[in-house]
Amino acid sequence: MRWELLFADLEARFDELADAEAAAESADRERVAIGAVSALQRLTGAIDQPIRVRLAGGGSVAGVLRTVGPDFLLLTEGRDRDCLVALTAVTAVEGLTAASGSVLTGLTLRLDLRRALRGLVRDRSPVAVALTGWTGGSLTSGLGTGAVGVAGSGEITGTIDRVGADFIEIAVHAAWEPRRAGTVLSVALVPLAAVMVIRALPLG
Repeated sequence: MRWELLFADLEARFDELADAEAAAESADRERVAIGAVSALQRLTGAIDQPIRVRLAGGGSVAGVLRTVGPDFLLLTEGRDRDCLVALTAVTAVEGLTAASGSVLTGLTLRLDLRRALRGLVRDRSPVAVALTGWTGGSLTSGLGTGAVGVAGSGEITGTIDRVGADFIEIAVHAAWEPRRAGTVLSVALVPLAAVMVIRALPLG
């Protein structure tokens, strides 16, 4: 009887040790798995979810995450306005779910910010471009007070005319006007590295 109790006690201890080892192995595997997850995978897990993106310089953008590219995010803001955010300008993202998405591959991986901006060139819609140093003010603040085409510190409004290897050229004009020869005040060359946020603007 004593041996039966002894063996039962040993079995219980063995089970506890086995459970502890299994838990430790599982935790190790989970840590290794998490260590292999990229920021892009975490972001793709939040597609169609509302997030807030904090930017260098103190600004932030909030909206529903629609697309994750290799170096940009596409959000829809509250007024159904699309907004491209360069990942190089992101300092933090809030509102992610527990889910992680798959690794970007194929066409999705090749659709980078430069190619996305080429799509905006074809669209010909007016945009507000927040540049490095943008402090988070409205991308259209100041336009009604005579600052036509330049919405404030570190911001430009106009139409993207062309996309080069490492730059964009913006025909600077008032946000409420379509791009016409008579409305263009100047052409601004902007290094891609200086682009933080590009927001579609409504005409009129």
